[in-house]
Amino acid sequence: MSDETPLRVGFALFPDQTHLDLAGPWEVLTRLPGCECLLISTLPEAARSGSGGLTLLPTTLWAACPPLDLLCVPGGPGHLAAMEDPLLLDALRQHAASCRYVTAVCTGALVLAAAGLLAGYRATTHWMSLDRLARFGAEPVAGARVVHDRDRITGAGVTAGIDFALTLAALLRGEDVARRIQLQLEYCPAPPFDDGDPSRADPALVARARELGAPYRARMDEVDARAAARLASRG
Repeated sequence: MSDETPLRVGFALFPDQTHLDLAGPWEVLTRLPGCECLLISTLPEAARSGSGGLTLLPTTLWAACPPLDLLCVPGGPGHLAAMEDPLLLDALRQHAASCRYVTAVCTGALVLAAAGLLAGYRATTHWMSLDRLARFGAEPVAGARVVHDRDRITGAGVTAGIDFALTLAALLRGEDVARRIQLQLEYCPAPPFDDGDPSRADPALVARARELGAPYRARMDEVDARAAARLASRG
């Protein structure tokens, strides 16, 4: 796709998102030449982030949203309610039908999955939710920051959204543009600890993270069961 071809990117906005799931890709994709980015919600109210304090106002509502070239669903604690929001799921299905790419970051992949949009696709999400994808007919891919399968592109947990967006930038506007944006953002990760991936982290640390996340995981399992049953009932 040439730089002259206009692009319209829609980010699904809902309460209790992890702000970086959205903000990382937003900072990359808004820098693409000729790219219009929208924050799209089912309601006109501001959406508060999952960590509290930060709020975002939608650019438009799903009911008035123009056709999109790319659809992106961020994740966060609010993904559980989003998986059971019929208005949102219907909107995602409607717009996905005409998008060039249907994408998600972190547990936003589970929202796509609940809409039936990842069945038969390879995909990734946050490492603590990766196994959940199989329940919705997707093929979980471990150890990948970004998974590209045909017109579906998914990013792993939170910070992987930047890698995800740079991958998209290269697909949409070419590698030179993506590399320039990476330099503008000074994206050159050098974390102080090598514990950002469960395959490299201290096993005791991983076990403790799973222990602390057990109540949240129980809620996930309940929502997954209901969402999968609703999806199955659609045929």
